[in-house]
Amino acid sequence: MMMMMISSGRRALFLLHSSRLILSARAFTPSLTSQAFQTGKLFLPSSYTFSSTKLSPLPMANTIMDGEEEDPYIWLEEVESPESIAFAESANAKCLAELGDPSETDTYKRVLTALQSDERIPHVRMLGYEKDTGDMLLYNFWRDANSPKGIWRETTMQQYQSADTEWTTVLDLDKLAKEEDISWVWKGYTALPRSLDSQSGGPMGRVTRVLLNLSRGGADATYLREFDLLTESFVDVENDDGFSLPEAKTRASYKSRDVLLVGADTGEDSMTSSGYPRTVREWKRGTKIEDAPIVFEGEKTDVSCGQYLLDESDRGGDVYEVQSRSISFYDRYTYVKKQSSSDGSFTKLAIALNTGVSFYGRWMMIRVKADWEPEDNGSDKTFKSGSFLYVDAESFIEFSKAKADGDEDAIKNCKLEYRVLFEPTATTSYSGYSTTKSYLIVYILDDVKEQLKFYKLGEGGGPFVQVGGDEQGQIRSVSASPVDSKTSDLIFQTTSSYISPSKLVLADANKIGTDDYMISELKSLPEMFDSSDLEVSQQFATSKDGTRIPYFMIHKKGMKLDGSTPTLLYGYGGFEVSLGPRYVTSVGISWLERGGVYVEANIRGGGEYGPQWHQQALRENRNLCYEDFIAVGEHLVESKVCTPQTLACRGGSNGGLLTGNMLVQAPDLFQAIHIAVPLLDMKRYSKLLAGASWMAEYGDPDTDDWENFLHKYSPYHNIDVSRDKYPNVLVTTSTRDDRVHPAHARKMVKKLWDEGQGKEWPVYYYENIEGGHGGASDSRQEAFMTSLSYDFMWRALTNALPRKE
Repeated sequence: MMMMMISSGRRALFLLHSSRLILSARAFTPSLTSQAFQTGKLFLPSSYTFSSTKLSPLPMANTIMDGEEEDPYIWLEEVESPESIAFAESANAKCLAELGDPSETDTYKRVLTALQSDERIPHVRMLGYEKDTGDMLLYNFWRDANSPKGIWRETTMQQYQSADTEWTTVLDLDKLAKEEDISWVWKGYTALPRSLDSQSGGPMGRVTRVLLNLSRGGADATYLREFDLLTESFVDVENDDGFSLPEAKTRASYKSRDVLLVGADTGEDSMTSSGYPRTVREWKRGTKIEDAPIVFEGEKTDVSCGQYLLDESDRGGDVYEVQSRSISFYDRYTYVKKQSSSDGSFTKLAIALNTGVSFYGRWMMIRVKADWEPEDNGSDKTFKSGSFLYVDAESFIEFSKAKADGDEDAIKNCKLEYRVLFEPTATTSYSGYSTTKSYLIVYILDDVKEQLKFYKLGEGGGPFVQVGGDEQGQIRSVSASPVDSKTSDLIFQTTSSYISPSKLVLADANKIGTDDYMISELKSLPEMFDSSDLEVSQQFATSKDGTRIPYFMIHKKGMKLDGSTPTLLYGYGGFEVSLGPRYVTSVGISWLERGGVYVEANIRGGGEYGPQWHQQALRENRNLCYEDFIAVGEHLVESKVCTPQTLACRGGSNGGLLTGNMLVQAPDLFQAIHIAVPLLDMKRYSKLLAGASWMAEYGDPDTDDWENFLHKYSPYHNIDVSRDKYPNVLVTTSTRDDRVHPAHARKMVKKLWDEGQGKEWPVYYYENIEGGHGGASDSRQEAFMTSLSYDFMWRALTNALPRKE
């Protein structure tokens, strides 16, 4: 998430679309990615014989530091110790004995049927053109009942446009997992760009190789292995010098067909304290990674560093090589080199640390996340936080070089003209962009209602001209992804809403604003739940400090406002992640069809109103997102939608921290709480797995931050032993989660159980042995965890839970 400029990448991380039919706890804590490294890349050689005993275990937690208060439950931080696994297995057995086996319920069966339905939309990525016919080659990763782990498959555009698309399997992950005796989970790939591949056939050729990323049981750490699309097989390491790396949070991309830019775990000091790459190596085919020269590096205390190429020469720009050193989750130093440059050196860009940049043609795109006054480079204007600008890339690089050299004459001679594509208002915010060959498509939120704006690249690569788009926002999800951003202006446009299934159409950006914009409807998802009697509305609550907090509510038409309707409130509130409409299959099946109300709160900490909406709830002001969530819950009660006895809440990861705080801060407002893959121990979170990378969001517990504010929203430290009663609580996590440590959930539950003896503290715990940070690694696990969660909450709100001793 270093760059945060490509909308599709951001949505893939946080807002799972209808292709996966929504596991509803959608917005888990972000992992660190960049524009070029959106999938994280690593693998083992194809000749390797896999055995679970030969694979590296998840990393252990740090020990208690001198002066730190002893934690009696720290033993649960040893992820795969016999004692920890015994605790998880015992808790799981106890949970299922009390709540029943979710796989035997109608909820499970219906959710699984939906997750494995052949009628889902197979979203694709174009990887070039077929040599003989010139037809586009489209690739899709697909899971169903016959392939629970999934298959990677190929078709053509002509076939994709037909009702009965014929597919060719490229890689069968179930077969691979069986052959190599490991539970592989697909984590995506990085393609060798056609412009960097002498064997691709040029712009109208095809991608010949990719770096595949496979995860053991769903963890963020992956194995990297090079795959040949022509032979549909792994590139042999011994005979063909295929690229391959063992399990780690690697970042890798091609610099050429035979050279990778790699951030990998190569031993001591190669990774940061957050567990991400500290160095970048230029790795040539046929050599050892340990012998590859380090071409860029950061500090141990940084979050990560990375390097990649972006070829914009086809649009009148250059080939830009970018280095990015993230000193926190949001702040970074960015260095750029043009391949056409004679001196071959990188230039540090003269931008604020929290500014996002990318390139399109000859333009440098700038996302401003704090008010910016670039007075010393030809502008007398202040650009608002949240603005989206562009400037001539070559001129800005020259200016940045002059500024770094302290050359005042050169600085004065740099006449930069900043152009504004979007400037926020009190209700609007920029949320990303996508590109085609000639168009920039900008995503805007207006009171959390989405709209698209189309800008065409000017003649000769000149300034952008707005040519169309939505006049106003709508309560829907919409994405416009390029079919091939290098050679075509065709786009795949997907739309859905909370109660309207996804529809995928092929459109032509050149025809925006005309009746010919939509070329054809490619695929559509049928209704997965009965929404005929449902309606969606947007409401606003008022938080403690007077701020207006929007929320979406889905409910039956003509609902009686007598407080009797079971109501589920979902939230996230962190990392500038925006929640918004999309088809909620699992929620529809598990909750809405039963007559329940589903609510999503757009609280501060998210990105619904731009960077400031996020920044208002950072660190010492974290209480604001909790106050916002409470305000929405109280508004639902005041509006007589529900009562505290018919209100539940749910959240995952950072949202698990949110719902954990609801347990300790507002226990009387909820009858049931689901805390999923959560952060809960804010004293030790920075020592556990990727936790150190989030200190810009939460604060540093090893400083005065702990006493000043962090301890106030650490649920693990705020359990009230004087209370006789807490609401019904379900805590879930995954053993294989290597982003948010499972110890957060384990320790919280054990502490609640121990301190709640003899009291009415009904706490249930389930730990999925696989699943990673998403909580599940295949459709069956998703259906299992979904059923466990929603059935628990529904039974709690309808007085149908067994009495817990």
